[in-house]
Amino acid sequence: MKNLARVLAMALLPGLALAAENPDWAYPATPKPAPLDSVVQKQVPGSAKKYTQAQIDDGFNPPDWFPDEHPPMPEIVATGRKPARACALCHLPTGDGHPESSSLAGLPVLYLVRQMAEFKNGGRKGVRANAMIDIAKAMSDADVRAASEYFAGLKPGVWTKVVETATVPKTYVGSGAMRFAAPEGGTEPLGNRIIVLPQDAARAHSRDPHSGFIDYVPVGSIARGKALVAGGGSGQTVPCAICHGAALKGLGEVPGITGRPPIYVVRQLNDMQNGNRTGSLAELMKAVVAKLSIEDMVAIAAYLGSLEP
Repeated sequence: MKNLARVLAMALLPGLALAAENPDWAYPATPKPAPLDSVVQKQVPGSAKKYTQAQIDDGFNPPDWFPDEHPPMPEIVATGRKPARACALCHLPTGDGHPESSSLAGLPVLYLVRQMAEFKNGGRKGVRANAMIDIAKAMSDADVRAASEYFAGLKPGVWTKVVETATVPKTYVGSGAMRFAAPEGGTEPLGNRIIVLPQDAARAHSRDPHSGFIDYVPVGSIARGKALVAGGGSGQTVPCAICHGAALKGLGEVPGITGRPPIYVVRQLNDMQNGNRTGSLAELMKAVVAKLSIEDMVAIAAYLGSLEP
């Protein structure tokens, strides 16, 4: 019986390691999609446009609620080029993105081009990378360049509000791998997690680029993150300004890291640590992330997210 218990324990170890490497709050799984309504016309404040939910979630013609607020989108961004879905579906025409994706606005062109190459060649993989791997492999070099230049030319918005708290609403993972407050209400301890909720659930479902998100982070994490970012803490890491610049706004191809959604920052630090993100620039981060605990990653992400982009 003892031997059987040992065998069962060993069999469970890979699953336990995976759970530890990819916490479900940071890597939410997309539920089975429900049928989309194609009748009811939806609107968002300030826009005269109308779309059904089926149109809103159309991967090859996502909504552009405010076309006068951004430059003309390249075809690959606006409608995609089958089988590559439109960039604007997940990253929005503003480039600010949703929690399941990333904010791209204002990132360097060369950085964006390099990341698309990494998705293609296996330098980026893991739970949240699969969709982008397929898209990157389906995109031409010209489309990659066009999309990169478009997003690099945008100014990142103040899209995420970072709030320190000990408790959060109970949530569930809904469409787009986004979390929403549970219909039955209630709260639960936050613990050492980052829980992201839309500032307005209906507008998030509609992919409204004027309505952002709230990142709930542990109490004290912003101050702890500042100590890690500015001075490396007690040897856990190195000051971020060495590579990302004194204001953390980026240097050359190295991206700016202020104001980026905290949950995305955690995923990237974690992916670099566990080997799911490699490549030349990621190699520079190996020593930076090697000693970080998940608590450290949460704190760093909370602090960076609290800063102006």
